[in-house]
Amino acid sequence: MTEKTIDTLIVCDWIVPVSPGDPVLEEHAVAVHQGRILDILPAAQARQRYAALQTHELSQHVLTPGFVNAHTHAAMNLFRGMSDDLALMEWLNNHIWPAERKWMSEEFVADGSRLAIAEMIKSGTTCFNDMYFFPDVTARVARQAGIRATIGMIVIDFPSAWAEGPDDYLHKGLALHDEYLNHPLIQTALAPHAPYTVSDEPLSRVRLLADELDIPVHIHLHETNDEIKGSLRDLSLIHI
Repeated sequence: MTEKTIDTLIVCDWIVPVSPGDPVLEEHAVAVHQGRILDILPAAQARQRYAALQTHELSQHVLTPGFVNAHTHAAMNLFRGMSDDLALMEWLNNHIWPAERKWMSEEFVADGSRLAIAEMIKSGTTCFNDMYFFPDVTARVARQAGIRATIGMIVIDFPSAWAEGPDDYLHKGLALHDEYLNHPLIQTALAPHAPYTVSDEPLSRVRLLADELDIPVHIHLHETNDEIKGSLRDLSLIHI
């Protein structure tokens, strides 16, 4: 059999492919060429079938697909541990939002995102879904790091260091969407912060844009018991 030349062969004691039936493959290998997985097969067969330019022998290792962090505010790791034992609204109104008003800047988001991405890569996360101010900065840092990301086009009623109001948030967000259209690593999503910070008119525009652009919506929804009670109360008022 003629060996096929490939870029990389990863040989591992255990491979967990996260597929139906939850298999654990012992003494298997992953063949990779031009950034794509070509094959997963027993290690002995892989060594006969492929001539790899680079081989990684991972004895006593488990190899799995990269983890996906489905909800992040990456740059906020610079606020890690700040008043984290409080109820949500007290935490936001009296601690996080004042801190953001004081410290928020492009440099803050760049440094925080860079640190967060380093931590994610080190722990096996290869894709994250972010929602935060200066999404253009987070996108740039993610692109430079080579990690996959869905970057939220944040929308919120009140002004910030990033934008003046809903119109400005959407305008800047759509420019970001156009910049990364068809990018191999970076995608975008509409990211209205929450029902208690985004009023009905901007939310309606978000729905319309999501349909027009065929992109997802990322939002905080029913995070706490109080929020659920409030939603049910509002719904009952509408029915009346």
